Amino acid sequence: MPGSRSVRTGSASLRPSPARRSRGRLRLAVRAGATGVAAGALACGSVTSAVATAQPDGARSAPQHGAAAGYAHYVALGDSYASGAGIPEQTDQNCARSDRNYPSLVAAQLAPGSFTDVTCGGATTENMTGPQGTAPPQFDALTEDTDLVSVTIGGNDIGFGGIVARCVVLGALVPNGSPCKASYSLGGEDELAARIQEKAARIDEVLRGIHERSPDARVVVVGYPDLLPDDGTNCPETIPMAKGDTPWLRDTEKRLNGMLAERAAAGGAEYLDTYGPTVGHDMCKPQGTRWIEPLQAVDAAGVHPNALGHEAMAGALLGAVSTPARR
Repeated sequence: MPGSRSVRTGSASLRPSPARRSRGRLRLAVRAGATGVAAGALACGSVTSAVATAQPDGARSAPQHGAAAGYAHYVALGDSYASGAGIPEQTDQNCARSDRNYPSLVAAQLAPGSFTDVTCGGATTENMTGPQGTAPPQFDALTEDTDLVSVTIGGNDIGFGGIVARCVVLGALVPNGSPCKASYSLGGEDELAARIQEKAARIDEVLRGIHERSPDARVVVVGYPDLLPDDGTNCPETIPMAKGDTPWLRDTEKRLNGMLAERAAAGGAEYLDTYGPTVGHDMCKPQGTRWIEPLQAVDAAGVHPNALGHEAMAGALLGAVSTPARR
């Protein structure tokens, strides 16, 4: 990033030191396959090529527009899928925030006038306007001069962590059926589908709140990446979910992403699909191929994107925001 610009992270405003300005490069340590750790020092303008390498066949590579996009203030909002939970280096342990999460990679490439990352693990839509432990409301980061906002939110609102825990326990007991789906459908209705529909109004509130505080901002709702095999298969040796529950959970995630896309379109925002670009890199894949960590995580928090996953999401976001918004 240009040395003449300050970088705001959370509530702090930090100006790079002369030594950092002279280097002018973002250093990324990328875990590479079964061979261990491959460390690389990548210039800001080279982040795109690293992301493109991590993307599956057919995924869109991010154009190298960089600072030409001309953003004055980029604010990143969201939960642990945006914060980079468990990926070193963790810059905020309370919020499980990494300096290699997708917002940081995007900011390194775009070089906005300033960048504020308030993503926080465990965040719900309520934490946009209310505190989360010691973390202030995320909307406190928004200002009138904010002209780019990314937000990943909604998973914790439907109880994602509890859903995974229940399905794992039931899957270990009844591996060949659909015990988790049955437990969420006792009244004859899919409870998770109902939760997703109910939370649509909360997403609307989030988008209204962003536009009210930052009326000129380009707002991008970033969806959730592919967690489980898209073909409906399962991997009980990696994550003990029942054979019939895995495709149901896959469809539940797609339903959540679909709701986010609908609310973004209705709320004057853009929706970014990160599911499609990450198909084939789910938690059932081996280390080095997977971009989502399993329960026995190695490179990030369990059931969360690892560094390669965040590079892929950053590439998708850069591909969107490096070009003019559609009007």
